[in-house]
Amino acid sequence: MGDERVKAEALQILGLFQVLPRLVVFDLDYTLWPFYCECRSKRDSPSLFRHARGIIYALKEKGIDMAIASRSPTPDKAKVFLDKLELQSMFVAQEIFSSWTHKTEHFQKIQRKTGIPYKSMLFFDDEDRNIDPVWAIWVLAYTLAPPKHSTPL
Repeated sequence: MGDERVKAEALQILGLFQVLPRLVVFDLDYTLWPFYCECRSKRDSPSLFRHARGIIYALKEKGIDMAIASRSPTPDKAKVFLDKLELQSMFVAQEIFSSWTHKTEHFQKIQRKTGIPYKSMLFFDDEDRNIDPVWAIWVLAYTLAPPKHSTPL
């Protein structure tokens, strides 16, 4: 399914809701892309999970802000990959840093930067351990479990 088709389908789904989040926050590794960036070289050509770009474009078209909350020991690589994927400008906040917290520190920084209340945010991550602490601060959060052998476009 191409990016435009995914975008159209996502826009149709978003159109079903009367209330949408003001901010959608994504983890990076195994949420937007199928790898850990610390295991890759900056010279690599990164790829997204096949529906990710279309969904991002749909959210942008709907006027929904997006942010990144990633607990990565190599934020420099993550930012290089976002640049290579031409996605850097899509996110109003990028909190990419190594941390022992369960993303609550990331969300505090995102909230300060955007002024958007936690209850108006939606978060997607591939790790269950990040979900409950974020729910505790009133962010609606969901675990994504990509198939073991999923392939990006």
